[in-house]
Amino acid sequence: MISKTYYRYIWLLDTLLNSSPLTIDEINMLWEDCPLSNGPIPLRTFHEQRKGIKEMFGVEIVCDRSHGNVYYVKNPEVLEEKNLVKWLLRNYSIPQDFATFNAMKDSILLEEIPQGQAFLNPIIEAMQANTELRIDYQRYEHEREEHLQTFHFQPYALKVYNRRWYLLGFLKEQNGLRTIALDRILGLEMLTNSFTLLEDFDARKYFANVVGIYANKDLPVTKVKIRAYGIQAEYLRSTPLHKSQSEGRSKHREFAEFTYRLCITPDLVTQLLAMGENVEVMEPEELREEMKKRINQMFSLYK
Repeated sequence: MISKTYYRYIWLLDTLLNSSPLTIDEINMLWEDCPLSNGPIPLRTFHEQRKGIKEMFGVEIVCDRSHGNVYYVKNPEVLEEKNLVKWLLRNYSIPQDFATFNAMKDSILLEEIPQGQAFLNPIIEAMQANTELRIDYQRYEHEREEHLQTFHFQPYALKVYNRRWYLLGFLKEQNGLRTIALDRILGLEMLTNSFTLLEDFDARKYFANVVGIYANKDLPVTKVKIRAYGIQAEYLRSTPLHKSQSEGRSKHREFAEFTYRLCITPDLVTQLLAMGENVEVMEPEELREEMKKRINQMFSLYK
């Protein structure tokens, strides 16, 4: 879970972005309705939070003394340049009307990520500071203790896929970009040496041509066509499999064909298999053959 300190920073920043300018008394009135509140925010603590928000997010909370000592965000435009800050605000901001939200907590069911959050806070700190990490890591295929790996990792970006946290970064021992699962990290240490992001690196571009987290610059971008039957076509229209999705031939209530430009990866195959008999791969032939192979392997389990 994200730490209480982060929550307080995010709450204060989100509150001032949506309700400023506010006096310290008005901020404390809103703070009373927050589930983290254990009393008014002491003025000294408030100024420490302002300092922490500036250091962490680059956002300045300033005081306008000419209008009754009210506080506001001086440079909100900075948030448009920081995807991580926007992500934190979007995912962890606490609703202003929390009493109503909390009363409905048993009726608003959010999907949880079961593992991998223990190291989330130090990873975010390392990403903010461009600080290298030393990681003790165990892959699924190497369950014995002697196969544990320890490596030095420069964290670039976090991604959630299929209820798991993944970290993309530069693995020094292999001299290349790698994606690791947070739930396989057994130990993590933030080192003192800093790093510089690879020139022109963009995490969104890195994953742009794949479904999931498996990306390889050597994989070609391929045209993939599928046919979705029945209601599955409507699901794909409302929730595209990939951003390159375009719709072609269709027959009302029977089928629709969708075309993509992406890399063929294990994650893509898994997603297509999950749609079962409601989706048929039309092309390319290599993907169609892979689907046949996987389906036959599944079938053999039920003979």
